[in-house]
Parts: sequence; structure tokens; C-alpha cells
Amino acid sequence: MKKMLEIGLTGMILCSLAACGGQNAGREPSTSQPASAGQTQEAFAGTPQTNLASLFQNSVFLGDSITEGLSYHDVLDEKNVLAGAGKTAEFAMEDMEELSKRNPKHIFIQLGSDDILWPTDNPQEYAINHYTALIDAIQQKLPQAEITILSVTPVTEEALGKEPRYQNIPAYNEKLKEMAAKEQIAFADLSAMIAGHPDLFDTDGIHFKPEFYPLMLEALKERVE
Repeated sequence: MKKMLEIGLTGMILCSLAACGGQNAGREPSTSQPASAGQTQEAFAGTPQTNLASLFQNSVFLGDSITEGLSYHDVLDEKNVLAGAGKTAEFAMEDMEELSKRNPKHIFIQLGSDDILWPTDNPQEYAINHYTALIDAIQQKLPQAEITILSVTPVTEEALGKEPRYQNIPAYNEKLKEMAAKEQIAFADLSAMIAGHPDLFDTDGIHFKPEFYPLMLEALKERVE
């Protein structure tokens, strides 16, 4: 039985900054100036992108359009990404056969951005119930695979103004964390990695530029090393 593990991404990021001697090291987050996307990648990502792809060659990232960016931006091969726009935890059940065929050692699940917008009386309850069923199905089909739940990524203030329901992301992430603990699987909070770096967001304030994805893999690589 796998032991619940919450990955401390904040500490990893601060450590990476110190190791690189970045100009933002040691500053308070509220006063640091966001770097350009290229500078952000240089400051955080200590492993070449080709090496990251090799590290995650036995992994599959299951998720929605945000997760799909891993293959869309050629950060990982398509065989390592099983994701699509509008994907919810309920719809992800349709991927079980394909996921079983790929037989990954590590499965990273990033779902919820669409779930919390679902037109139902209680979107969070709807999402968590289907998420739990998805995890149970994966554990039955692939009992040796290590599962890591990734938090729903935040959005910009502009995106929040256009869709107020995104304000439920922090509360939903807490429920994901509780679910992971109950299921005794890993949970990784990506929020700290994104905080203070609005340059990582794409124009819609929801999705991300290519530079985001190597940073995410860098933060998660201890799960597969």
C-alpha cells in the first residue's frame, strides 16, 4: 500500500533558486519582480528538457487541456500524455483501456479545471466522487502504478473576473488533498510554483506558455527518480 506523500514544491523551488544564484533569491515574494518567461525557466529548471523527457518516459499524465500542453508544446511525447480539452474526472474513465495498454509505472492526474464549472448543484462533490472512482479503477487495473494527484492550477485575476467560479479552486484543491490522503496516494500542489510569475500564463489567463511545462516536470521529477 502506498504511503500518502505531499510534495513540498515551495521548498524545492526556493532551493533551486538558491542553487542557481538567481536574482530573486532571498527576496520576499510580494516584492519580487516577475521575470520574463525565459528568465523564469532558466532560474527554475535545472535539468535539460531532453533529460526530463527521459525521466518521465515510463509515466503518463492524465488530464485536461492544461495537461495536454505537455505534448502540444513537445515537452513530452504523446505516448506520455493522455489528455484533452474539456476532460473531467467522469470522462477520464473512458481512457482506462488506453491507460492500461500503456501500462505506466507513474501516473500523474491533473483534473478539475472543467469539473468545477460543471452545471450541477454541487460541482465539487460531483468532481470528487468521480475522481475517487477514477482512482479506484486505476488501482484495480494497474495496481503497481504510483499515482500522484496534481492540484488545479490557479488563474489570473482577469480570468477570475470573467469566470467567478474559478474562485473555488483553492477549496477544491483542499478536497483533492483530503481525497489523496484517504486514498493513500501522493498529492502535489503546483500553486507555489506559479505564484508571482504571471508571465507563465497564456493570454486567456488559464492555460500556460511552453515555459511552464519544464518547470512543472522539474518540480515533479523526484517522484520518478
